[in-house]
Amino acid sequence: MAAEARTAARTRLSVVVPAYNNSGQLHECLKALRASRYQNYEIIVVDDCSSEDLRRVASQYDARFLRTSANMGPAGARNLGAKAAEGEILVFVDSDVTVGPDVLARVADDLAQNPELAAVFGSYDEEPASADFISQHKNLMHHYIHQISSEEAVSFWAGCGAVRKSVFLEFGGFNAGMFPKPSIEDIELGYRMTLAGKKILLDKQIQGKHLKRWTLASLLRADIFCRAVPWARLILETRRLPRDLNLTYAARLSAVLVGLLLVALILLPISLVGASGALNPLYVAAAMAGIVGPLLWLNRHMYLWFAQRRGYWFTCGVALLHWLYYLYSGIAFAYCMLAHRRGRPAGSQAAVAAVESQD
Repeated sequence: MAAEARTAARTRLSVVVPAYNNSGQLHECLKALRASRYQNYEIIVVDDCSSEDLRRVASQYDARFLRTSANMGPAGARNLGAKAAEGEILVFVDSDVTVGPDVLARVADDLAQNPELAAVFGSYDEEPASADFISQHKNLMHHYIHQISSEEAVSFWAGCGAVRKSVFLEFGGFNAGMFPKPSIEDIELGYRMTLAGKKILLDKQIQGKHLKRWTLASLLRADIFCRAVPWARLILETRRLPRDLNLTYAARLSAVLVGLLLVALILLPISLVGASGALNPLYVAAAMAGIVGPLLWLNRHMYLWFAQRRGYWFTCGVALLHWLYYLYSGIAFAYCMLAHRRGRPAGSQAAVAAVESQD
């Protein structure tokens, strides 16, 4: 172990931080990185054509500064930083994330101890910076899902994750052409790597604090258009549906049950006004109860986890938003499936090629 630690200490890390018009959050991110106990690293801030003066912030923390030629999104910004990186390991940290002083050392140790490991990533912590309900729910949900998922990951997370530079270059980095805006560019890269036999570790001890404040509108917009739809397309194009993260059997069944619950909710008022003699409101209410029970049971561990940390009233709100998540995710997947059957939508050709090479 001592020899491995010495090897890790000699490993040069390049921390790539893409940023866009968030000088305050970038300040907190870089301040946390400079408090790292690991010493052999550089910080590269990539400004994605911000109107704010991010160069000044980067200079305060002795970080290298790059600026994209046009707004490229985090995928293109990270690729630019990776190209200029001097280190053997690329560590990606979002500019609205702060990491603890031991995170870089843990990243270096993970990759030093397992030479076959291509990448490693972690999760958000249990203490999001914003105290409002939506932000707490969104960030804690991310933390919980990552903490219960398999350590043998099939995807990647670039909010706080690292990959060997040689592997990153081998796979062409993030697909900036497919993802010009924040989306699932990290998941898609992880799919390509694992489909080619590369190993990715989800180290649950690697955690970062998310500084972002979410609103219901921004949550729905991100979940539906930046994640659910592109992720559904990726699944359909690669013909791979992993049983991990948000895609477990319990999650899939929950999405079906929420769809049935919506149908029952629509039928209930119709049955109450007697618009259809074939509908008995008691039967509809019984059907709803028969759906809610299994939904609570399938997700009981999650809801108990939230109740222990934030209380039962908070958990009631979490459950309602969680069911809404199942609803729009299921609708997005159904929509993408219909579109896929009519003719393949533009999407992850790189991922498709990786799959076909394995078949």
